[in-house]
Amino acid sequence: MAADPSPRGAAPAASGPPEDGRTPPRTAIPLRGAGEPLASLYDVALLDLDGVVYLGGAPISGAADALAKAAAAGMRLAFVTNNASRTPAAIAAQLTDLGVPARADEVVTSSQAAARLLAEHLPAGATVLVVGGMGLRTAVRKRGFRPVTVAADRPAAVVQGYVPDLSYPLLAEGGLAVAAGALFVATNADATLPTPRGRQPGNGSLIQVIATATGRAPLVAGKPEPPMHAEAVARSGARHPLVVGDRLDTDIESAVRSGADSLLVLTGVTRPLDAVLAPAGCRPTYLAEGLPGLLGPHPAVTVAGGAFACGGWRVAVDGDRATVSGSGAPIDGLRALCAAAWSDGAVSERAAVSALAELGLPHPQG
Repeated sequence: MAADPSPRGAAPAASGPPEDGRTPPRTAIPLRGAGEPLASLYDVALLDLDGVVYLGGAPISGAADALAKAAAAGMRLAFVTNNASRTPAAIAAQLTDLGVPARADEVVTSSQAAARLLAEHLPAGATVLVVGGMGLRTAVRKRGFRPVTVAADRPAAVVQGYVPDLSYPLLAEGGLAVAAGALFVATNADATLPTPRGRQPGNGSLIQVIATATGRAPLVAGKPEPPMHAEAVARSGARHPLVVGDRLDTDIESAVRSGADSLLVLTGVTRPLDAVLAPAGCRPTYLAEGLPGLLGPHPAVTVAGGAFACGGWRVAVDGDRATVSGSGAPIDGLRALCAAAWSDGAVSERAAVSALAELGLPHPQG
């Protein structure tokens, strides 16, 4: 089910220059301005969790309050995670403990998306070897399949999802079953997981064990693949969803591929430099420092004389160079810089690092 790309009260994407001649069409600049809070323009926020609501289990400052205010404004919340290790009930309990009241039916996991994908290929009652944890086993069982743990049971499919204590013996059983012809499905292909200690291997790294041993790549259900977005829209009943995430290559790419609008927040994996250098298929509709970005207007990026302006900032592009001038909120400058970099005139990584430093947003390694 594709999302309606025009939120309530928001103008549709432009196909040519607007009447005032100031705001460029969205085909030239993906970033869109919004005169009203996003919480009042979209009916459901499809929220990623790790890096958006919490980071490695610790709450992100301001996230719970922002979500409470967004809900009070009428925006429904759905928590959409590529994490397959836990059940929706366990995730809802964790969110509630962190000050974000949530019900199990508001949580959508990649385990559920993987079970949906299995149902598209297998008859009800089929045997599925689960290489993962309780969250994945529960989702498989609720779809009407029989979960097993050994290849001797001749499973019709193998489904793999991240769990911190994933063992070699279970991976070996999965590999034997896939080599014998079982369908191979992965909950997600995230190469890394964000943690307070840094990025650590995710399911995308772990699935390479079976893939390398068998020479067979899995079908992937989680973000950015369509089954995950379809599952989230179906379970939430969203008509005008806003995808909210911290990763360009999962959350934002999923929105782009599904025709949904998106908000990129900078509280997790993606850093300002990553946003500036984002490839065409991974560019968000809106950009904010964190979830409070749901609560206020988003100033539009305007263009005149080859320069891009947002808030009190102006970014001029000359070849691959970007010159920054002005003052104001750094996030507005970042919006202008992203618009400049995403326009026809590319901005090099070196120029982007320099421009970010002028905005007070230096690259951590630069």
